[in-house]
Amino acid sequence: MLLRMYKPLLATLSAAVLVGLASQPQQPLPLTQIKLPPGFTIDLYATGVPHAREMVMGAKGTLFVGSRDYNKVYAIVDRNNDHKADQVYTIAEGLKDPSGVAFRDGSLYVAEISRITKYDNIEANLEKPPTPAVVKSDLPTETHHGQKFIRFGPDGLLYVPVGAPCNVCERPDDQRFATILRMKPDGTETEVFASGVRNSVGFDWHPATRELWFTDNGRDLLGDDIPPDELNHAPKKGLAFGFPYCHAGEVKDPEFGDRRPCTEFQAPARKLDPHGAAIGMRFYTGTMFPAEYRNQIFIAEHGSWNRSVPIGYRVMVAKIEGNKVTSFTPFAEGWLQGVANSQGTKTTGQTWGRPADVFVMPDGALLVSDDFAGVIYRISYQK
Repeated sequence: MLLRMYKPLLATLSAAVLVGLASQPQQPLPLTQIKLPPGFTIDLYATGVPHAREMVMGAKGTLFVGSRDYNKVYAIVDRNNDHKADQVYTIAEGLKDPSGVAFRDGSLYVAEISRITKYDNIEANLEKPPTPAVVKSDLPTETHHGQKFIRFGPDGLLYVPVGAPCNVCERPDDQRFATILRMKPDGTETEVFASGVRNSVGFDWHPATRELWFTDNGRDLLGDDIPPDELNHAPKKGLAFGFPYCHAGEVKDPEFGDRRPCTEFQAPARKLDPHGAAIGMRFYTGTMFPAEYRNQIFIAEHGSWNRSVPIGYRVMVAKIEGNKVTSFTPFAEGWLQGVANSQGTKTTGQTWGRPADVFVMPDGALLVSDDFAGVIYRISYQK
């Protein structure tokens, strides 16, 4: 819906670089519907970012944003440090679902369905981006769960998930499916870090332990409440998380479950909302928010697509102690309205936004990308 409002503007601009000044949408988004804990405020950081997905920041403060079901990668700049974007550039287009972005040593890495490229010295060349170098071009070409969230780990390696090319299936012909891979920055020495991962679209490393945590989306067509999505903990290489045989640590798959029991696999650290589509996640490493949020996990729930009562469409926070998740509660919600009344009567629900990724800014504010409204929000805290 909101994308239609942007099309006339986009059509008038150069196809090369400038998407547009970061102006307000033609119809203001109902930010007052977003419920936050006391002291928190949500504002628009950038508009005109269609299908915004993963976010990463360059060394000079440029926010880079990938896109899903689109062909562009954006660069967002806030020159006067007023916490609102001054300009949104298109630095790449004509790509194949460039959802994932990562940054290292001055270079922006972009993940498409089957390849990874990098743009060197990108922050000095936003108006004339360099020709990208190909880092890896032989990833699977299947588009089902093919969009990639990528990040560099504390070991200096690039982590790249490869989702299952199906709702549920075995693919012995290619052991890279349903895994999280890792590789050197030049794309060499690729290996499987974690397997049995149906579709992870978000991960991060604990600031203290430097161990990997990741979200995973459960299979469909077993009902509204089965199986849950997952928050997983992978402290070492080689762990298997169950797909396609076992879901969420205990749900035996009706087609493949007899082949391998759930006891063979790593159980999730926390079962999440079923079909809530938990995707982008980050540990909170800032100091703006109250101490109770430090080193806790913020997770974007993109929202269900085939549940009879919609769920998700919000930002959650997972509190952890050691390696245990002690709670999983809403932090920002309201992008989904009118789901059910007090008697539990089912209703369709109205959606005006879908959180896709979260990112902790240097000042401690939390950015949230929305691939439905095509905007980036900024959540801040003041006592």
